[in-house]
Formats: sequence, structure tokens, C-alpha cells
Amino acid sequence: MAALASPVRLQILLWLLDPRAHFPRQRDGDLVDDGVCVGFITEKVGLSQPTVSSHMKKMSEAGLVTGKRIGNWMFYKPDRTRLEDLGLKLTCASQTDPEASNAGQLATETVS
Repeated sequence: MAALASPVRLQILLWLLDPRAHFPRQRDGDLVDDGVCVGFITEKVGLSQPTVSSHMKKMSEAGLVTGKRIGNWMFYKPDRTRLEDLGLKLTCASQTDPEASNAGQLATETVS
């Protein structure tokens, strides 16, 4: 979750989830299959290449994106399997009633 705490990283991830709508065609690599060139991400977000690379590294370490080197450039795409897993965990957590969990825990502690 810390990797998504940055508005910049969250915005980049949202762009990467629908790359054809947000980035131009690339000479090397397919936007969906290979990912988006860090140069295009840098241009769109308006930050320096080292700053964008740092953001991408943070998201990669968190398992939100995967990187692939093609020639001299890094290409990034979302790790949809990990994102789906995260979404399911958040959905389950949002449907859990903390009061019911605490009441069940108190009842168990009282009986023990």
C-alpha cells in the first residue's frame, strides 16, 4: 500500500492499466504485451527520468508492475495477477465487520 501512497505512482499505475488510451505507439515493444517505455512515462508525467525510474522501482518492488529491458530502455506493465489478488484482499477486508470480529474474539476469550 505504501507504493500507492504517492499520487504520482498511483497515476502512473492507472495509465499503465490502459496503456493504449494514454501512450503513443512505440517503435519497440507492444504497449500491452511488453509494457510502456520509461521514456513515454517520463514525458507524460513531466518528471525527470531518474525520478520516474525511482517511482517505477518502488512499484516493481511492491509487485505492482513488472519491468522488461528492450535495448537500452526499460518497459513497465502492471502485474495484473498481483493487482487482482490485492483487489480481492481489499474487497474481503472491506466486507468484514470489525465489531463482529471483536465480539467473537471477546466471547472466545471469555469462555477460555
